[in-house]
Amino acid sequence: MSFNTDKQTLNDLNIIGKPGTDSVYSLYNNTYTRGGADILEQMFLYPLSDAQSINSRSATIQYFNDIKAKFPFKTDLLDGAEIYLAMTDERTKLRHDDNNISRKIGNLISADGDYKVIYNGITAIIQLLHTLNNFITEIRSSAINTPYHEELAQMSALLADPGIAPLLTLNQTVKISHVEIVDHDNLLRFTLRLQIKELLNCIYRLDVYISIAEVALKHNYVFPMAVAGKQHAVKFSGVYHPLVKNALANSIDISPQNNIVFLTGANMAGKSTFMKTLGIALYLAHMGFPVAARKMEFSVMDGLYTTINLPDDLSSGNSHFYAEVLRVKKIAKELGAGKNLFVVFDELFRGTNVKDAYEGTIAITKAFAEKRNCIFVVSTHIIEAGEVLRKDCSNINFVYLPTLMEGNQPVYTYKLEQGITADRHGMIIINNERILEILGSRKNKTGV
Repeated sequence: MSFNTDKQTLNDLNIIGKPGTDSVYSLYNNTYTRGGADILEQMFLYPLSDAQSINSRSATIQYFNDIKAKFPFKTDLLDGAEIYLAMTDERTKLRHDDNNISRKIGNLISADGDYKVIYNGITAIIQLLHTLNNFITEIRSSAINTPYHEELAQMSALLADPGIAPLLTLNQTVKISHVEIVDHDNLLRFTLRLQIKELLNCIYRLDVYISIAEVALKHNYVFPMAVAGKQHAVKFSGVYHPLVKNALANSIDISPQNNIVFLTGANMAGKSTFMKTLGIALYLAHMGFPVAARKMEFSVMDGLYTTINLPDDLSSGNSHFYAEVLRVKKIAKELGAGKNLFVVFDELFRGTNVKDAYEGTIAITKAFAEKRNCIFVVSTHIIEAGEVLRKDCSNINFVYLPTLMEGNQPVYTYKLEQGITADRHGMIIINNERILEILGSRKNKTGV
């Protein structure tokens, strides 16, 4: 089973983002190679869905974090090897009796284009194999008790292939003869091409592990622990938004006994940022990646769905409220399939009148409360709904982000507290911005 999410969620949490913009992906994309970047992107698009795989990847990255490993391969060699291996046309295969090419061996500058690519590709692969073999030898003993020893064993087996092993004994300072180039070309590009490609993929995965370890080391991120079994719980300790400068951390434990987090707070108090923080941390945790927190443990979920920045569906002629209704309907169908989901709703039914939003928030939250195998984070400005839910549902954790007043100026702490807020500072902010004064000024009056 795969980890389920959708485009709305990825956009809400800014997981991938647009090229050239800040996103969670861009924060973690510190890879050295094109192949590593491709693998990293796939990891972001397809989080893991079982505790063993998650903890295995996490432990591997943490191992490279602990030993502070550096990526040992030259990227230009990897590029040369890829260009060479992409030449699969049999007509480009070298032959021993190719006298035209033989005459050009002494001066590669004048050699034809194909031969230069072949020669450079072969020498690049030989150098890469030597570097990989040395790297394996260097870390084998320290990696023996980590999940990465399985990949080391896989690479060692490939390097021990009767066709590849002799290449590890070659003196790299000695120029390769034309006869040897022909033999190596037939072996590497045609006979053992798949094995060489797999070794390159091992290098690209290593690139991801080391680069993510460097991100964790740089930002002091922690490695979450996936808990086996269906405990339906998440423990966030000191979690903060990785893309917000000087973000403040919060802690919250969620379990079937309090699987609904009901969040209130004034505008600008930080509700949306807090919900995004939880979503990003949970998403990255299911990838086996380090997160911006002090500690985190979680039960593996079947999926994550958020509704934070829901756009209007103008092309279909639907109102914002109807778009909200359709979103709730989609989540309801997922819940109806018995999936264990982490669901976030920022201000249920903000697109309709206060009365309908009040009744809809109560009704939907009560229905969520019946799904003890799932986790819900619901925010609202309608604090009266919270008072009703407090009487009717025992498994709701009421929290809020407070606003302090210094004179007429609101100050936001961004620190989570227990309870339901009574903060209402909308008119104070309106008055502070002198909006009514501006509207009532003489020059804004018609005909004056």
